[in-house]
Amino acid sequence: MAVFADEAEVYEYLGGVFRIGMADPDLVAKLQPSGVVLRITYTNPDAVLTVDMPNSEIHTGAGQGPDPNIELFMSADTGNRFWLGKVILPVAMAKGDVRAKGPVSKVLKLLPIAKQLFGPYKAKLEAEGREDLLKA
Repeated sequence: MAVFADEAEVYEYLGGVFRIGMADPDLVAKLQPSGVVLRITYTNPDAVLTVDMPNSEIHTGAGQGPDPNIELFMSADTGNRFWLGKVILPVAMAKGDVRAKGPVSKVLKLLPIAKQLFGPYKAKLEAEGREDLLKA
């Protein structure tokens, strides 16, 4: 069974981690020069996030935001486990749990920056009493 009840929860939590990152001027300064426009298509439940790093914008919903230069495809559960630090992205890609389209090397270069958001993501789940997501 999927840990997220619906698309709105995916945007609240998985989109929320990107909002946390975009509120941090130090992270934004590292992300903007990457040129990455990342679209993540989640399943179970279906949701689409587009993160425009050069412009520090987050768009929710299919067809929203600029065209991506990198796309990732995964279940929302895998996305949740990634932000909890339980998924190693290159391994998940090798196993087929995460599919990628575009210059994957750019995403892999951003992993050290992404890891800085693991703590804030977990803290948000704890603060909101989301034991179901923490144990996933």
